[in-house]
Amino acid sequence: MEYSTFGRHVAVDTWGVDFELLNNAEYLQTQMVEAAEACGATVMSVQSKQFEPQGATVLVLLSESHLSIHTYPERGFAAIDCYTCGETVDPQLAIDYLVSALKPEKCYAKKLVRGLGELTVETPEMKQVELV
Repeated sequence: MEYSTFGRHVAVDTWGVDFELLNNAEYLQTQMVEAAEACGATVMSVQSKQFEPQGATVLVLLSESHLSIHTYPERGFAAIDCYTCGETVDPQLAIDYLVSALKPEKCYAKKLVRGLGELTVETPEMKQVELV
């Protein structure tokens, strides 16, 4: 059996997101599981933490790797990343889903191509997607 080390890791900083969306771990968890499913990933488990007085972290463990978000509602900021191994699951689709759900005023993204030797950094094209 031949194994691939190829993977893609998309990291996004979003700014200008509604406080209530970023301060709701339950909402974020639902959106992240839907994003994982939308890109064809297999969800293994989900961990979330609602912080006081505000903020949330959600980690979705995927068979293919992970999807995570860390929020700072008081600043309208969320750091999102998705890493998937192999060629069948595209992490950009999960990122696009989450950005469509959060509707940030600004979004900055980078994609790392991993497992082929020297890391390659690209700027992905962000797309609005229809939510399920």
